[in-house]
Amino acid sequence: MVGIVSFLFLTFAWSWGFWGSKILLEMGVVEGVPVLPNLGAFGPTVAAVLLIAYANGFDGVRRLASRAIQFDYPRRWLLVALLLPPAIVGGALAVAVATGTTPTFPWAGQPIVLAIAFVWILLLGGPVQEEFGWRGYLLDPLQERLTPLGGGLAVGLIWAIWHLPLFYIQSATIYYQNPFLGFAVSITLLSVLMTWVYNSTNGSLLPVLLMHTSWNWAQGMFPILESDPASLAMVGFLAAATILVVVYTGPKRLGRLGNVSRPE
Repeated sequence: MVGIVSFLFLTFAWSWGFWGSKILLEMGVVEGVPVLPNLGAFGPTVAAVLLIAYANGFDGVRRLASRAIQFDYPRRWLLVALLLPPAIVGGALAVAVATGTTPTFPWAGQPIVLAIAFVWILLLGGPVQEEFGWRGYLLDPLQERLTPLGGGLAVGLIWAIWHLPLFYIQSATIYYQNPFLGFAVSITLLSVLMTWVYNSTNGSLLPVLLMHTSWNWAQGMFPILESDPASLAMVGFLAAATILVVVYTGPKRLGRLGNVSRPE
């Protein structure tokens, strides 16, 4: 429990410290203060690395990093991680078109942007900055205490709340002044699906890194939030996929083949 509390404290202190200073600067509360808001996204990974280094030294950090190139699971799970998010977003896009919205694609006429964007998002757009913390450190102890379903839901809720300051930062255009509730529900459902993939791949971080990337990429390349029906449909498709997975695998397993112990 101490590890969980320490991780949450360090994660929120780091991220909200950077993001909070940006909010204060935009509000005019402070002036002339150096602000580097992009560093805030590294909070979960920084917290995980610091705590693992303190408890297990360099070997612990090396083991954490090595889980990003772990392949002791059927390769089909990489396809699940890559294709499930675009399938959900694609279904929502179809709803947008069917209800009269003409989507705008930022990469129209430049299809190579699709590949470049995926690599950029993987390395700089969130997954590497977050997943070594959320799934690499926090998920396993929460699964032990709350069952895999409970752990996935708990990580999702924490993950959503962690994003909250971004909804008040004007430069964070994908979050600013958008409804937080819809985002929180979506990301919590996504967290359960990512828990299923994580457990089914023996705790490897590569599939969840790819799934996180694929989710961000799909929403960026195929924007659906400009359509209310599509936004609701996306949440509905996420909920349906989550229910199917939980019913099929069971809330106490959620793809888990056995007890997985990770260093804290």
